[in-house]
Amino acid sequence: MNRHSGINEVLKLNGTGNVPLPSPLGNCGWRRAFFIRLLFLLVLACLFFGLPFASSAQTIRLADAQTIWVEGRVCNFRGDPIAGASVFLEEKDHSASVIEAKTSVDGSFVISPLRPGDYMLRAKKDGFGEALKGPLALSKGDRKHFSFARGAIGETPAGSSKSSSPAASAMEFADKPSFTVAGITDWTAVGGHGADTNLRASETLAKETVALNSDAATGTSVGAAGFHEATTRSGGSAAELKNALVREPRSFEANHGLGEFYLTSRRYSEAVPLLASAYRISPKNYSNRYDLALAYKGSGDLWRSRKEVQAMLTTTDKSELHRLLGDLDEELNDPLDAEHEYERAVHLNPEEQNYFRWGTELLLHRAIQPAVEVFENGGRLYPGSARMLAGLGAALYASGSYGLGALKLCAASDLNPSDSGPYIFLGQMEQAAPAPLPCVEQKLQRFAHDRPEAALADYYYAMAIWKRQPEPAGRAALLQLKALLEKAVTLDPKLGDAYLQLGILYSDEGNSHKAINAFQKAITDNPTAGEAHYRLAMVYQRMGDNPKAEREFKLHDQCELNEAEAIERQRRDIRQFLVVLRDRVQSSPASLN
Repeated sequence: MNRHSGINEVLKLNGTGNVPLPSPLGNCGWRRAFFIRLLFLLVLACLFFGLPFASSAQTIRLADAQTIWVEGRVCNFRGDPIAGASVFLEEKDHSASVIEAKTSVDGSFVISPLRPGDYMLRAKKDGFGEALKGPLALSKGDRKHFSFARGAIGETPAGSSKSSSPAASAMEFADKPSFTVAGITDWTAVGGHGADTNLRASETLAKETVALNSDAATGTSVGAAGFHEATTRSGGSAAELKNALVREPRSFEANHGLGEFYLTSRRYSEAVPLLASAYRISPKNYSNRYDLALAYKGSGDLWRSRKEVQAMLTTTDKSELHRLLGDLDEELNDPLDAEHEYERAVHLNPEEQNYFRWGTELLLHRAIQPAVEVFENGGRLYPGSARMLAGLGAALYASGSYGLGALKLCAASDLNPSDSGPYIFLGQMEQAAPAPLPCVEQKLQRFAHDRPEAALADYYYAMAIWKRQPEPAGRAALLQLKALLEKAVTLDPKLGDAYLQLGILYSDEGNSHKAINAFQKAITDNPTAGEAHYRLAMVYQRMGDNPKAEREFKLHDQCELNEAEAIERQRRDIRQFLVVLRDRVQSSPASLN
């Protein structure tokens, strides 16, 4: 059974010519309403102008014979009426001649252009999408009926490309997430479920999920760049490309070639003037213009990059442009527009990276239930994507489904056992969850075995073992824990979290000097680590060194205060995002089947 979204239902124009589609009022009802309107106009004419009744009726019949009527209905993909949508009739050769009408509660509209001609008919509503039909040849006395109704999105503008991937043909817009208001109304309920530790952990996981937007082959951020979609590899070395430019300084190929070389080498400031020169020589070259937008972004000129992408979108509606615009909006602190652009990218091309980028944006800004649904839909289309499973696991954990989230991460680690990302997620989940999670210890054991050089592998495996120990832990378990943690800090002397746990072990053993050393190293790695200051204060207090203990207690309190203020600032932004997103959902006729 299809479900549909309150955020992103799509309109489509369906129906052509003079063949009338069923009116929302029925044929008889429509005629009755039409003649009632005529009678009303006739009475007004008699009252204001004192014209004889018969003469007025004759005038109206004459006007009706010359009047052009365009009418129809705007619906969602299920055929439910959409009220308040804007319908525009635009004269093709006179861009200033635009007539707008709003749909009524039953989705119907009526527009009457002033003169015959070729027109475009367009329907749109914020949060729903847009559909287009035309050109329409309208003559005097025409009465044409059109419906914006079921199906996928309307006609693609010239110059755009349709995806040929199997996923694109399989994807229906009815498969969009049903962003239920309950899922995004109360932000305090998502991910927290009573324990602030879990809420903080889910926020950390959200940020690290975004980091999975990477191309392993190039180290390039897929979300932030996507070089391979719009550029061709420049042939030759830097010296050869420079020599070609010296020989032909006004050559498009020479300017673009060297500019692209600098772009892919991340020498953005050097790439910008060359790509700009190539643009002046050949302004219609899509590949070069896209490269120029990337170079502006890479050089830090986000506003110019955004302006360039927006200009390109006026003629070419491509998914990579919307994804790049989403990245720019996010960096410019405009997450709502970013979410909209990622959503649009998925609609144009439901490829894996577009789904993943949309899901991570929602997750990052705590729209948890929508994020879960995006990752679920993306996972159905791309069951072999480890990062899609990882994103779903992080989103489920943030929703309070700790065990189910862990199972998804375990499955992600099985898809690509050499990838450390899912294991690290599992380790963080295990530490923060209120109870041991399924499958985690087994997978972290594999991580430690397969990656003996990875300090985090030993650290997270140690923490998973420790969590399953009774109080107090047995001697054999404590020896294993100590060995793993000591190995972790040997591999990475700056791993403050491991030093903190070692300090706790030493303190429990009564070895105050080793505990103090471990806690101090944890603080050196992270001076804002409140727990390390607190535990160090406890050791000093036990040793009778009250001045040092008091100092560490004060530092602990200040760290906690600073962290709480930073988290509150972040969560204020999250609340604002969710409030606006919720209002967008509530303003659209969403439903669940």
